[in-house]
Amino acid sequence: MGADQPETIAAIVAAHRAGTLTPAHTIARTYQRIRDHDDPAVFISLRDETDAVAEAEKLAARADAASLPLYGVPVAVKDNIDALGFATTAACPAFSYTPAHDSTAVARLRAAGAIIIGKTNLDQFATGLVGVRSPYGIPKNSVREDLIPGGSSSGSAVAVGAGLVPLSLGTDTAGSGRVPAMLNNIVGLKPSLGMISNAGLVPACRTLDCISVFALTVDDAALALSVMAGPDPTDPFSRDRPLGAITPLPASLRLGVPRHGQLIFFGDKKAETAYADALKRWTALGATLVEFDLEPFYETARLLYEGPWVAERYLVIKDLLASAPDTIHPVTREITAAGARLTAADTFSALYRLQGLRKIAERTFTDIDALVLPTAPTAYTTAQVLANPIELNSRLGTYTNFVNLLDLCGLALPASLRADGIPFGITLLAPAGRDAMLASIGRVFHADTGLSLGAKGIAQAPLAPLPASGSDDIPIAVVGAHLSGMALNGELTALDAKLIEATKTAPDYKLYALKTTPPKPGLLRVAAGTGTSIELEIWSLSPSAFGKFVNAIPAPMAIGTLRLADGRSVKGFLVEPEVLGDARDITAFGGWRKFMAEGASKQVS
Repeated sequence: MGADQPETIAAIVAAHRAGTLTPAHTIARTYQRIRDHDDPAVFISLRDETDAVAEAEKLAARADAASLPLYGVPVAVKDNIDALGFATTAACPAFSYTPAHDSTAVARLRAAGAIIIGKTNLDQFATGLVGVRSPYGIPKNSVREDLIPGGSSSGSAVAVGAGLVPLSLGTDTAGSGRVPAMLNNIVGLKPSLGMISNAGLVPACRTLDCISVFALTVDDAALALSVMAGPDPTDPFSRDRPLGAITPLPASLRLGVPRHGQLIFFGDKKAETAYADALKRWTALGATLVEFDLEPFYETARLLYEGPWVAERYLVIKDLLASAPDTIHPVTREITAAGARLTAADTFSALYRLQGLRKIAERTFTDIDALVLPTAPTAYTTAQVLANPIELNSRLGTYTNFVNLLDLCGLALPASLRADGIPFGITLLAPAGRDAMLASIGRVFHADTGLSLGAKGIAQAPLAPLPASGSDDIPIAVVGAHLSGMALNGELTALDAKLIEATKTAPDYKLYALKTTPPKPGLLRVAAGTGTSIELEIWSLSPSAFGKFVNAIPAPMAIGTLRLADGRSVKGFLVEPEVLGDARDITAFGGWRKFMAEGASKQVS
C-alpha cells in the first residue's frame, strides 16, 4: 500500500470525485487485497467480484454520484446484520437464513454510495470479546498474528486494520465494537443506543445492542455514523437523537479519570504505563483531569453477565439450544444456557439496582465532559484465550461491559504501539447524545499521537479543517426561492447575508412545489432513509438580521432543524404538512433549482 494510495474514506471519496480513481478500481483493489491477505477466516461470505465491480460502474454513471457522502466506498458488514444478497449466519451455520431486504443501517449506507462486498466473521451470536468462538475460524490479528483479533466483531475489525476496506460495521453490546478496535489499531465508534436502527440485526441483548463503526480515522467513523443515524419506525428501540456538528477542541475540557488504585491491568505494566502516557498527552492538549469513583461502574459491569441480561442472549437461540445444542459453540452454549435459569424476580431486582447506578453515573458527569479509560486492561494471545476462554474474555470487558447498561456513547481510539508490538487504546465515554462531542475531542487526540493507521504503516493525513466559527452569525439553510439567483434571494442579500456553502440534506426529506406566487417549494422531513437528499445553500446572518428574516417568513413556511448529508444540523426552511394536499411532489428533481431549470414550474399555477 503506497503512500499515494487513498486509504481513508475521505481520501477515497475525494479521489472518486476528482476522477483520479474510479469506484470500479477501488472495488477491484479491495478484492486483490483480500486475496493477498489470504486469511479465509475474515469473511464468512464474500460477494462475487464481477457483481461488485459492475455495481461500482453503475454507481459512477449516476448524475448525482459525486454528491454521495460514501461515493464508491467498499464496506464489510458483520454477519449478524442483514444485507440483501448474503445469508445471515451469526457465525452459526444451523441458524443461517436469507434476509428479504437490507437492514436499515445497510440500506442507508447503500443510499449514501457505499458498496457492500462481504459479511465478516464474529464470535458466535456476538457472545465474546475475543474473536476465537466461531466455526468459520479465527481471523488473524492484523497487527500481530499471535494476538487474538478481539471480538465479537473480529472480522470487521481485522478487515479495516489490514486495509481490506476503509469502513466496516460491527455491533456492540458489551465492548464488541471497542476491544477489537484497540487490538487492530483502528477507531471504534459505539454510538448512543437507538441512534442507528437495529432493524435487521440479530440481537445479542436486544435492550442493549447497537450497530457500531470501524474506521481508520475519527472523521471517517463520524461520517459513517451521520449517514446511518436517524429514527426508524420499524425499530421500537430507535430514538431520535440529532447528531451535532464536529467542533474545535474545547478550551476547558474536563476528562474523568479513576481514583488512585481503582484501575485494573491484571499485572500488565506496559498497559498501565501506556495509559499513563495517554493521560499526559491529554494534559498537554489542554485537558483538565478530574478524578471520579469507578466502583459503581464496575458494579454495573458485573450485572451484565451475573444478572438477567444473559436471559436476552438465551431468548435468541433457545430453540436451537433445545433442538440442536451441538451446533452451538461450546463456550457460547455454556454462557447462554445459564439465561434459562433466571427468574422475573431476578430481573426486577437487577433493574432496580441498575436504576440506582444510572443516577450515580449521571452525577459523575455533572462536572466532567467525558471519561477517559483504557479500552481493555491488557491483550492476550490466541493460545492464552483458548486455554482459559471464559476468564480471559471476562477480563477484556473490564472497561466496556457497563457502557450500554448506563446508556453511554463511546469512542475507542488508538493511543500507542507498545514496545512489544501490542496496540494500546483508550476509550472516551459520555452520556447518550454526546457522540459529536466525543468525535470532536477524539479526532484531535488521535492526530496528536502521530500513529500510523491500522496495521499497514499508513500515515495519518492532517486533520481536515472545520467550518469557520469565529463570529456570532447564524447559519440558515434555504432550498427554494431564496437560493442565489432565484426570485427572493434579494431578501437575504439586503440583510447582508453571506453564502457559506452549497450542500445537501440527509436522505430524509421530500420536496413539494407549492401553489404560491412567486413559486416556492416546501421541504418536509420524512422517516430516515425514506426520502432523498435535497440540494440547498447555507447562508449566514447576523443575529439581528436573522431575527428580521425569520419574523418575515409567511405561513405555511416555518424554520426548523435540518439534518445535512454529512451529519451536521442547521436551521432552515420547512413546510407545514397540512398544505401539501394539492402540492406537487418534486422530490425526484433533487432540488428546486433543477426543477425550475427544466421548466416544471410552469405546471404550477
